[in-house]
Amino acid sequence: MYDSEVLGRLSHVPHFSRREGRRCMSTKDERTQIPEVLPLIPLRDLILFPNLVVPLFVGRERSIGALEQSMRTDHLVALVTQHAAETQDPTPEEIYDVGCVVTILQELKLPDGTAKALVEGVQRVRILEYVTIDPHLTVRVEVIDEPERADVEAQALMRNLIADFESASQLGKPIPQEVLMAASAIEEPGRLADFVTFHLSLKIEEKQQILEALDPKERLRKTSDFLRKELEILELGSKIQNRVKESMTKSQREYFLREQLKAIQQELGQFDEMQAEVDEYKDKIAAAGMPEPVAEKALKELGRLEKMPQAAAETAVIRTYLDWLVGLPWQIADEEKLDLTEAQEILDEDHYGLEKVKERVLEYLAVHKLTDHMRGPILCFVGPPGVGKTSIGKSIARALNRKFIRISLGGVRDEAEIRGHRRTYVGALPGRIIQSISQSGANNPVFMMDEIDKVGADFRGDPTSALLEVLDPEQNNAFQDHYLEAPFDLSDVMFITTANLLDPIPPALKDRMEVIHFPGYTEEEKLHIARKYLVPKQVKEHGLRPSLLTISDSAIREIIRRYTREAGVRNLERQIATICRQVARKVVEGGTKKTSVTGKSIHEYLGPVRFTFGLAEKKNEVGAATGLVWTEVGGDVIFIEATKMKGKGGLTLTGQLGDVMKESAQAAVSWIRANATTLGIDPGFAESLDLHIHVPAAAIPKDGPSAGITMAVALTSVLTGTKVRRDVAMTGEITLRGRVLPIGGLKEKLLAAHRAGIKTVLIPKENVRDLDLVPEHVRSEMNIVAVERMDEVLDRALIGATVKR
Repeated sequence: MYDSEVLGRLSHVPHFSRREGRRCMSTKDERTQIPEVLPLIPLRDLILFPNLVVPLFVGRERSIGALEQSMRTDHLVALVTQHAAETQDPTPEEIYDVGCVVTILQELKLPDGTAKALVEGVQRVRILEYVTIDPHLTVRVEVIDEPERADVEAQALMRNLIADFESASQLGKPIPQEVLMAASAIEEPGRLADFVTFHLSLKIEEKQQILEALDPKERLRKTSDFLRKELEILELGSKIQNRVKESMTKSQREYFLREQLKAIQQELGQFDEMQAEVDEYKDKIAAAGMPEPVAEKALKELGRLEKMPQAAAETAVIRTYLDWLVGLPWQIADEEKLDLTEAQEILDEDHYGLEKVKERVLEYLAVHKLTDHMRGPILCFVGPPGVGKTSIGKSIARALNRKFIRISLGGVRDEAEIRGHRRTYVGALPGRIIQSISQSGANNPVFMMDEIDKVGADFRGDPTSALLEVLDPEQNNAFQDHYLEAPFDLSDVMFITTANLLDPIPPALKDRMEVIHFPGYTEEEKLHIARKYLVPKQVKEHGLRPSLLTISDSAIREIIRRYTREAGVRNLERQIATICRQVARKVVEGGTKKTSVTGKSIHEYLGPVRFTFGLAEKKNEVGAATGLVWTEVGGDVIFIEATKMKGKGGLTLTGQLGDVMKESAQAAVSWIRANATTLGIDPGFAESLDLHIHVPAAAIPKDGPSAGITMAVALTSVLTGTKVRRDVAMTGEITLRGRVLPIGGLKEKLLAAHRAGIKTVLIPKENVRDLDLVPEHVRSEMNIVAVERMDEVLDRALIGATVKR
């Protein structure tokens, strides 16, 4: 099926009539008699003028019918162009009114049912009415007489038109020489306008205007106007082409002379190695895709190298500098995967939990999919060791299909580690940022900076100040390395930093990063991680097959409870590795076929238990309260002891307590003294008794205000002789008025209490909003009580205590 009734003009040159031995465009001796009613073929993308011969491809059913009707009668048919070429079956309203009557010179039916015809334009006609629509279009037409007056004005217009037509050919328009000769031989003004219009690249609407113009001089003027517009475009194109040609000619001349010089030097045995090296650097600089200012700087340095003696010491410095410049991935980037489902599967495959991190990565992908360019996010993962901060970075890179770079900032104290050394120093190199980007070979890797909280500062500078530019999305698009002395765009890099603590990070640097907290894992999460990731990994690394070793869930729970006490899973993995090593030895020595490790046999591999699971206190005691604290490795349970003795009101604090914790103890004592009567305590105890508060594990420094209510409970228990419930733990800051203030790290503290088997936890009332962060199964297995005042704490923590309010 054809798109158009006319697929294209086979030649711009008018065809010769074989029957008459003359050009078919010439005036006929006898005017053809045109009947009043004619069959009609609508044309697509073609305007046909009188006296021209063109080939037609006819494909539509109605048009084939009109063609066959014409061949059965007088071989005459009306050809009129339709408004829209894409219309398959045009209605009368979609066809122009003025067209051309043609004589069908030849017809050839093709195997696919279509036909090819050679037609010759005869006369302009105007459609008066449509006689029939089916089976083919038939119209009543009116012949348009064309006055041919070749007066002086018409002759002038004809000469100008022919001159412009020849100029267009000279400016590059593809017009055959025989067409120019044919145009010069035409004497009638109307025919000349039709002939030139047919060979111009005009829109269908513009050619239709020429067809409908009756006055030959008007037709010449319109054709001249269209041709002058075409000339202006051709002249502009010619100027552009000449400028390009001149530039290319100069470059080709220089290239030719250089090649000749090389050939002469080779023939004389005087090949210039320096020139060859310079040429190689030029090619590398051109291929590197550097920004224009950087390329100019590189060529300037190359010019210095070319002028220097080869024995000069500085040539090595310049070569090294140029090698770094051309080796950087200025325009090379990894093609990202933007499939959110696949990214989700990769993240879930490598890590269990960590939903907030995964959501942030998927959000970045979603936004990046909607916009062409998006700056890489700058994330800061904060959490205890072993919770997967570093390993999730590798998974993110895999999910995004990017390169992964990791550098450790722990112990870095020199600013030049980040920004590089200036080239004036001997052995200068770029900083670790540029070095890592160059090694990766792409300008959009996932770049992880580990242990950013352990960066130091000394007389050599502060590396965190240099990181301010690297981790600032508004500045890192033009990062300046001291060695390169040229801006490098880091805006496509996805930076991820990790830290155990936020406090050591300077506020200005912290403000530039999006902080995501990694909490510790619950027992159930550790069990799932060990079963799905750690055990298969260690079995494979130790050369074992899954059929040789099985570790039951009870064994894994026993390891978690009695052989490790951590927020992450590093020690858990070490204990599993210990089991695998022993099994591997048994397999090698005795050919053991299969080993099953259960909760009852775990001690055979790991030895005696290291930690006590459940309540550390076996019974309710006076002066011993259970508190919850947050540490670098997650939450933990502490036991605060208090005792009294005869004295003069002194307060002794032991257990390597920090200043804040000491002040909390003093605040607790002051509150008890102010409320002694209400608590049933002798108000004179401060003058006759000394108090001693001790926090076990004295070798470990402790600080913070969250143990305030725990110390107050221990002191009240001692002074009243009331026992403290062993299954109740608490956390909260105390004020002199007995209010319980909110604390931080609630999730980690509750996870520690859950690990220890504690069933009731007292928390500040203002921390209730943080419970949404705590896993559902932890909340359901514990009785979490929100308290607002100290008397509520005593009612819950002391056995049989009733504080008068």
